[in-house]
Amino acid sequence: MAKAKKPAVGSPQKPSASAAKKSGGSAKSGAKAKKTAGRKKSAEAITEPVPKLSAAASFPIVGIGASAGGLEALEELLKSLPADSGMAFIVIQHLDPSHKGMMPELLQRATPMQVTQAKNRMKVMPNCIYVIPPNKDLSILHGRLQLLEPVATRGLHLPIDFFFRALAEDRRERSIGVILSGMGSDGTLGLRAIKEKAGLVVVQDPGSAKFDSMPKSAIDAGLADIIATPQEIPGHIIDFMRHAPHVRAAYMAERDIQKGALEQIFILLRARTGHDFSQYKKSTVYRRIERRMGLHQLKKIAAYVRYLRENPQEAELLFKELLIGVTSFFRDPDAWQHLKDNVLPELLAANKNGKPMRAWVVGCSTGEEAYSLAMLFREAVEQIGPRARATLQIFGTDLDADAIEIARQGFYPANIAADVSAERLKRFFVEDGTGYRVGKEIREMVVFAPQNVIMDPPFTKLEILCCRNLLIYLSNELQKRLLPLFHYCLNPGGILFLGSAETIGGFTGMFRVLDSKSRLYRRTVQPVHPTEVEFPSRTQPVHAATVDVREPAVPVPNLQELTDNLLLQRFTPAAVLVNGEGDILYISGLTGKYLEPAAGKANWNIYVMAREGLRQELALLLPMALRDKKTLSQSGIRVKTNGSWQMIRLRVHPIERPEALAGTALIAFDDLKMPEPEPSAPASRSSSGGRSAQLEQSLKKAREEIRSFREEMQTQQEELKSANEELQSTNEELQSTNEELTTSKEELQSLNEELQTVNAELQSKVDDLSSVNNDMKNLLNSTDIATIFLDNRLHVRRFTKQAADLFKLLPGDVGRPLSDIVTVLDYPALQEDADEVLRSLSFSEKQISASDGRWFRVKIMPYRTLENVIDGVVITFTDITDHKNLEDELRKALTKARSTP
Repeated sequence: MAKAKKPAVGSPQKPSASAAKKSGGSAKSGAKAKKTAGRKKSAEAITEPVPKLSAAASFPIVGIGASAGGLEALEELLKSLPADSGMAFIVIQHLDPSHKGMMPELLQRATPMQVTQAKNRMKVMPNCIYVIPPNKDLSILHGRLQLLEPVATRGLHLPIDFFFRALAEDRRERSIGVILSGMGSDGTLGLRAIKEKAGLVVVQDPGSAKFDSMPKSAIDAGLADIIATPQEIPGHIIDFMRHAPHVRAAYMAERDIQKGALEQIFILLRARTGHDFSQYKKSTVYRRIERRMGLHQLKKIAAYVRYLRENPQEAELLFKELLIGVTSFFRDPDAWQHLKDNVLPELLAANKNGKPMRAWVVGCSTGEEAYSLAMLFREAVEQIGPRARATLQIFGTDLDADAIEIARQGFYPANIAADVSAERLKRFFVEDGTGYRVGKEIREMVVFAPQNVIMDPPFTKLEILCCRNLLIYLSNELQKRLLPLFHYCLNPGGILFLGSAETIGGFTGMFRVLDSKSRLYRRTVQPVHPTEVEFPSRTQPVHAATVDVREPAVPVPNLQELTDNLLLQRFTPAAVLVNGEGDILYISGLTGKYLEPAAGKANWNIYVMAREGLRQELALLLPMALRDKKTLSQSGIRVKTNGSWQMIRLRVHPIERPEALAGTALIAFDDLKMPEPEPSAPASRSSSGGRSAQLEQSLKKAREEIRSFREEMQTQQEELKSANEELQSTNEELQSTNEELTTSKEELQSLNEELQTVNAELQSKVDDLSSVNNDMKNLLNSTDIATIFLDNRLHVRRFTKQAADLFKLLPGDVGRPLSDIVTVLDYPALQEDADEVLRSLSFSEKQISASDGRWFRVKIMPYRTLENVIDGVVITFTDITDHKNLEDELRKALTKARSTP
């Protein structure tokens, strides 16, 4: 789990719903505040010309998440959206996987923009709308849509969260998430990712939603920047995008003014909230201030300072904005798995007496990370069995009191099933209404409290300190203050767990790497003097004088101690204990003949302190011994000591046990007797021989050093190659975020949402069909032509009311053969003519008389569907009685005229 934590002293956090409601909110400042001052303006803003983005800038992409009742909201939103907004829109809905989607056709009626069903690797273009296809998960990479097979076609399926997370990574601050009507909480986790990347979050006003569960979930999580009705949402988005792109250019052009304005903002924040943000990374602070300026349509930071002073509630909203509460259970699951499989068993094995263990989760946000650690600890204890008697007390702290309150309640929405396995949900959670509540067993392991890690006292005597994704938001100076503090808080051998983008920097002497990929470190035994740690204080730094560092009283030595000291001085070789970097951790015996302090600032590194003749041998043997994990020695080393030379033997012994000293090495120095000088020889021979011997010895040492360097370089190359392979494998892996069905309630909810969507689509089609049927009925009746529709078996399919005068047809006769129906027409060949039309596909037209003296033109034509398929015949009966009567009269008149002389 892990949160991309906020840049806050304790840890960043999401704006709470309560804080949002107090002032119009990050949630409501962009919506409710605009509903009073800008409800009229929102409709006008749509008609204004939308500024075109520069070619270099990537256009914004709007992800729209909807579920049950979302079709109506989508249509209302699109009707209010201009066709040239310069943005792309991607619609994500919960669809029935077995149902052919009709969403593109339905939405096309509401907008002049092109509506397309998403296809794999389709490039996203501005002023276009893309719709997720059924039975697919939709992602985006470098502006191209990616279709993925869903992990589970039924049950807990979270396509909105899945897409929003990908959208946040791909478009960052130009990602916009919109949540409309729907059941459940899908989309909330994805909105957290968009919020983390400084994108815009818009939520439909729950009062206007047919199903308000999804909008309420996003609002209760404190993620909404704007809350509005579907008709108002386009205006708010366009207003924000119209102003947001100009903010960065404004403060870059007025850098000197910006510096003063930023300091004024820090002063106003400190006065309102009591927290100082001046030591946070300026880029993060600028980005968050830009978002607030965009929401209030302010182009200059000086104007925002004035707005901040005139509206005190804005300081609370900006404070919440700076607390980036992006968290989830078991974020970076591989790191948590390594902690469970390798680190926790070692801690439990070392705790043989079963004493209570302590852990501190710094910047715990809404508690997911603290509960994750508690669950892993319980699993590790159960895996070891009865031998593990230890208990763990976890302290979760955060700067945001609202987040701590949520953590204390321990209630989370149902979509945590995307991050928590079904086994853990069943084992550690209790299903409660629309979500899950942390079980009593885990809840009792964690204590939550508001805390500012820079200003409040820390927790000490810890086995585990978890501070993930907080340091990345802090300045380098602040990081250099925190890491020594963390070292002081941990017991020797304690574990430091950092985020995936964080390291210990230059504090390699304080922490040893356990797993670089998982960012797990072990506290070394190297002592840190209290004067090197800047302890938190709300008033003034705690100086060394305030810390009780008095040396314990030295007891009067007895005979045994004096004897032991004499033995150490006379018979035990001088030795030093060093870490992997050569820093001296402990000195035994008299080492002045071999080591001496270097001039300048105190430096306890053995390579710096080694006397002449010893430094090269140390640089050769120490890395080899630590790498090969075997004792190495070198005799005949000449060390220059106080103007003379001393022959010694150097021994390097790597230490693996006890665990607290793992990774260190013990270096011992043994004095040897200097060789006797050779008998005198002629000056020339002696001089040349001695010079030759020195050159040979130097050449031998150089060759050994070159060989050692080659071996070390080859080892490093292999390690680098292995690391590159792991990195490549990690980059190529696809992580699925969907979980299989967990409960029957989730299954029914998913099916219900899909059926709601299908029903809405079908209802729209039914309405269209009803309208077409009404038009057709009125058209046929207005022509006053008797018409009968027959199927391929010449059974009655439909008829007009005029046809009932010629055939004794009743509404119940639909489906009966026409030949069974009594007719007044003198047309015994009607059945044969209809069969012939079906066979030849050519129409038939005849004049037929009726028993009551009327005449009809009977026209039989094939019935063609829209797919050009013959599906029966259509028979029309046109009354031509008047024509026939007129024809008879004309014929009689003509006959009479001819007979008249």
